[in-house]
Amino acid sequence: MTKTIEDLQRDMEAAAHALDFEEARRIRDRINLIRGGSDAAEAAEADTSGLVRQKPGAMGLGSSRQRPIPPPDWKPPPKPDLMTSGRKRK
Repeated sequence: MTKTIEDLQRDMEAAAHALDFEEARRIRDRINLIRGGSDAAEAAEADTSGLVRQKPGAMGLGSSRQRPIPPPDWKPPPKPDLMTSGRKRK
């Protein structure tokens, strides 16, 4: 039988009170996976040891935003010529 989010939250709090922070972290990550849309079986099997949370504002203002990574073969479009942009031909 799968555990509900409330049961997992109780288990997480109990692990935190017992100072077992690694187990509390694993349960927290399972809760986040379930809330994100995966089912309980997938969340229980997921390896969350490599997940790292970014600390908001660690590098200054706006550093908590994730940076998009373009595909390796992507090239940016050419920049418009400022002298001719917005003008119609005669």
